[in-house]
Amino acid sequence: MTTLVPAPLDPALFLPEPEARPVRYTVISVDDHVVEPPHLFAGRVPARFADAAPRIVETDRGHQVWRFEDATFTQVGMNAVAGRRPETVKVEPFRFEQMRPGCYDIHARVKDMDLGGVWASVNFPSQITGFCGRVFFGARDQELGLACVRAWNDWLYEEWFQAYPERVVPMGIAFLSDPELAVAEIRRNAERGFTAVTFPERPHRVGLPSLWDTDHWDPIMRACVDTQTVITLHVGSAGLEERPPGAPGLQLGATLFGQASLTACAEWLWSGYPARLPALKIAMSEGGIGWVAMLLDRLDNLVDRSGYGTGWDTRPADVLRRNFWFCTLDDPSTIDTRHRIGVENIMVETDYPHGDGTWPDTQRLLADVWGHIPPAEIRAMCCENAAALFRHPLPPTVLPAD
Repeated sequence: MTTLVPAPLDPALFLPEPEARPVRYTVISVDDHVVEPPHLFAGRVPARFADAAPRIVETDRGHQVWRFEDATFTQVGMNAVAGRRPETVKVEPFRFEQMRPGCYDIHARVKDMDLGGVWASVNFPSQITGFCGRVFFGARDQELGLACVRAWNDWLYEEWFQAYPERVVPMGIAFLSDPELAVAEIRRNAERGFTAVTFPERPHRVGLPSLWDTDHWDPIMRACVDTQTVITLHVGSAGLEERPPGAPGLQLGATLFGQASLTACAEWLWSGYPARLPALKIAMSEGGIGWVAMLLDRLDNLVDRSGYGTGWDTRPADVLRRNFWFCTLDDPSTIDTRHRIGVENIMVETDYPHGDGTWPDTQRLLADVWGHIPPAEIRAMCCENAAALFRHPLPPTVLPAD
């Protein structure tokens, strides 16, 4: 399969090309997404799996979709709408020419990052992996699934990270259904510079053992600690709660992102791993921060009032602030809870190229909602916290200046 060549943008579908935005803040976005290109698996899986690897097919409606093990995986419209005219956006499969090339081409992505004033970016997978690799570690043919995990990581390393190592924060996926293979992939990636791995935020929802199954998870968690690999948990990566019959799934699910992230965060905290492994680092993605201060208050109440939260050497709220990081698109009504959360625990996302994304106006939005915050705190939340967590370089000059 040949490499996809970006096509000119259709003016009927896309807004005029934006001008580069003035850069007021140095931004590391800890939640953006790649749209896997059609050639990703070609030549990256063993020859015996060449015909069984995921592939793009065209439906009788002219939609381009992924096929893998007799299942279809679509690029839903809200997954790749950066730059689109709002009236053309629908929740349906896309063709690649209906996306900005920055969705699937790293050179175009970096140009879009420059237009929007983003220094570096963490990139989550998209539909064909299930956002966290679950399509592959849940495959019927486990050898094929493992080959696909390795191929995805090799593609991100070879085409995405190596091309622009200062602009891409390398994050991989792992074969989580087998602890030994998961550990091997985490270590393989760490040896070549990966600093993060994405897991399903609620593993038991996707057929994995629960977080309380220590035989399964202990070696995986310890590998992350040993390699300083950050575990990233993207909202919805294990699916969202069931909706009432007749309810609008997209709207209801998107509204409850914060609730979903709160639930996952509480489960990871009470799994005990953060308490037992002080160096374990967990980053919550796309759940916002509006619920974090409330959670901290509740955790303190569980110790000081009811006594339900006793038993650890460290208070649960302190474990949360030590081991967890949170990210926000803006949260204008709750950013003033930042000192309760910990300024050092908050990071920024742009969510390119999703429907919630702030591209290309991230810089203006930050100025509008965070303009009252002292420069040192803005620098921390916009880039310095992420740079420290993911061990990623910053540019020579970090904005805003004091």
